[in-house]
Amino acid sequence: MSVQKNVHPAAVLRRDEDRGRAELWDTIDGAETFIGFIGYTEENIAGQQVKRLQHTIISPQHGRRGYARCLVTLLLDELIEEGWSFISECSYIDQYLHRYPEYRKHQAPVS
Repeated sequence: MSVQKNVHPAAVLRRDEDRGRAELWDTIDGAETFIGFIGYTEENIAGQQVKRLQHTIISPQHGRRGYARCLVTLLLDELIEEGWSFISECSYIDQYLHRYPEYRKHQAPVS
């Protein structure tokens, strides 16, 4: 039995390139609510532009509900669709990649 990657199908990912982060928002009790974010930078590694995923932060009141998994899933799916490779500096994302190895082929090689 596989675990559903996104248990919050109404949640929305918004990228803020100026702040270098991808934010997760969801409607809770009828109000649009900030859930958390992943910080990132863009850099050139061996001639390839990649996203360096730095950290995953979920607001404490929304923790342990699958939002971090939702956020990582939405961001990785979007980056891959746009043709990006990525590098992770985030222990949560590293655990996620262990659980969902299909994303590993999109990791940029680190020299």
